[in-house]
Amino acid sequence: MKTIVVTLLTFFAAVVSVFAQDFQGMAVYESKTSTADAKATLAGNREITPEMQKMIEERMKKMFEKTFILNFDKNASIYKEEEKLDAPGQGGGMRMMSNMMGGGGTHYKNVKEKIFTVDKEFFGKEFLVKDTLPKLDWKLEGETKQIGNYLCFKATAKQPVNQSDFRNFRRKKEEEKGDSKEVDTEEKKEETKTTNFMDGWEMPTETQITAWYTPDIPINQGPENYWGLPGLILEVSDGKTVILCSKVVLNTKDKKEIKAPKKGKEVSQAEYDKIVLEKMTEMREMNQGRGGMQFRIGG
Repeated sequence: MKTIVVTLLTFFAAVVSVFAQDFQGMAVYESKTSTADAKATLAGNREITPEMQKMIEERMKKMFEKTFILNFDKNASIYKEEEKLDAPGQGGGMRMMSNMMGGGGTHYKNVKEKIFTVDKEFFGKEFLVKDTLPKLDWKLEGETKQIGNYLCFKATAKQPVNQSDFRNFRRKKEEEKGDSKEVDTEEKKEETKTTNFMDGWEMPTETQITAWYTPDIPINQGPENYWGLPGLILEVSDGKTVILCSKVVLNTKDKKEIKAPKKGKEVSQAEYDKIVLEKMTEMREMNQGRGGMQFRIGG
């Protein structure tokens, strides 16, 4: 294993030296997040008709299947969702949900300075999230596979889950939902029928990441906030989300200006997470008070 690591790092250093100062590239990524949990919840809701379920699933597909463009040079990159025209009725609310599902805005990272900046819109307010890049303790594995024209090497790591990124929400296991044997059977049945939608879900604290990178493109870059490997990251599996590169163009003729966004109220990642979670808790309490957002999640 040590021999593999040393060889890769030596190769990385040698190839970097031949790259011109104005080197720039572009990569296209397809991001897909599993909706199995959400579909199971919809299927168990007696108040949702098959037509409504089909419509909801189509909208979920648009939110959970996205195309992104990564423009990069040797030190920095911008990662942005491919622009598409909003369908009628899918304005601000859908954009907010898209942000919470990993889309929207411009994601800038500078691996030389180890910082990132992302502009986010949340409930009509614009935020500029600025922070240091997360340091991932990558373990370089011995496995390889081909992605397009590139030989890729496997790397794994664990990292805390971003609490404002709702892609990793998952259904609680039955034993974790707090059912008590002492609760009356009828009360328990009614509770199961009218539980608030979010009560049956949870956010994990940590996730396992698997990445595939190619030393053939010796750039310390990747999609979203993934970085720190001796080559461009072409594929990432993170919890329920898989991001796969479908196209790479090196030394593009049309140079893209790679700079950080500047619009919005500046906050750290922790501050932004707190704002989102507090607002979601407030909405949940309001809906409970009105009897809204009630979904049948049990039989």
